[in-house]
Formats: sequence, C-alpha cells, structure tokens
Amino acid sequence: MKKILVLLEKMVEDSEFLYPYLRLQEEGFDVISAAPELKEYQGKGGMVFKPDYSFNEIKSITFDAVIIPGGYAPDLFRRDEGLIRFIRKHDERGKIIVSICHGPWLLISSEIVKGRKVTGFHAIKHDLINAGAIYDGSDWVEDNNFLSATNPVTMLPMIKRLVEKLKE
Repeated sequence: MKKILVLLEKMVEDSEFLYPYLRLQEEGFDVISAAPELKEYQGKGGMVFKPDYSFNEIKSITFDAVIIPGGYAPDLFRRDEGLIRFIRKHDERGKIIVSICHGPWLLISSEIVKGRKVTGFHAIKHDLINAGAIYDGSDWVEDNNFLSATNPVTMLPMIKRLVEKLKE
C-alpha cells in the first residue's frame, strides 16, 4: 500500500491540508499527517487539526508522496533544517513531492527547484525564478516527480493526477 505524508503547521491553508488528506484516504492509500509537535494546530481559516505524528517520528520513513500545503505554514516548514533534509532525500529518491500555493517555498529552501518546472501562488513567482525554477503560471504543473498547483481550486485536478501517478 502506498504511503502518503501530508505536512501540517499552524496557519496552513485549511482546504489544502484537509482535501488531500481525506481524498487520498478515500482512494485507499495509507495517509498520515505530521507536524513539529503532537499538539493542535489552527489553520488559516480557523479549523483545528491534530497531526498523526511529529516530524521526529517520521524522519526515517520513506513515503511514496509528500504533500506540502500552502497558507503561511510553508514559511515555518522552511525554517526546519530536518524537514529540509527530509524533502531533499525524497527528491533524490525520485519520490513524488506535491506543493500547493506557497508550498514551493519549502522546495526553494531545500534547493531542489533549479531547472525544474514549478508553479505556485503568484506572489512567490519571483522567489521561484530567483531560485532557478522554470516558473509556469499554469493552474497546476507536473515535472517528473514534482506536482504543483497555484491555489485550493487548482489543486483539485492536480490531486486527480496524483492519484493516477500513485496507481501507475
């Protein structure tokens, strides 16, 4: 069974955390969430989430896909050196990495976007370009093991593609 990780932190965009988490469970994948600590986190829209695991508990696990939701959470994700190493390791192994909205900030800090086609919320366009990414303003983009979307609405067809990739 494919193992999927959805990252969690305070001020996450509620729908960008919840939809992939539930949708991929619905498809029968083993989906877990992880955050810095085992405590409650309030999303940008006010929803409250409690992770299944802490980052420390999952750092040695290899996942088939890692999902980085947006909101303000990616600004906190990219401050965690252990999480940066974790993302780099998954990229080196060719595992799927999904980023939504501001999620590519973690990819930038992980220094894995150079020469790769990535999209994200329009406000981080120049961050991506300055990091060497091939910025694509499309609603969602696929580049090998990367899937990225600009916002909660555009993540819907991207998640559909993720399900297809996981079933290949």
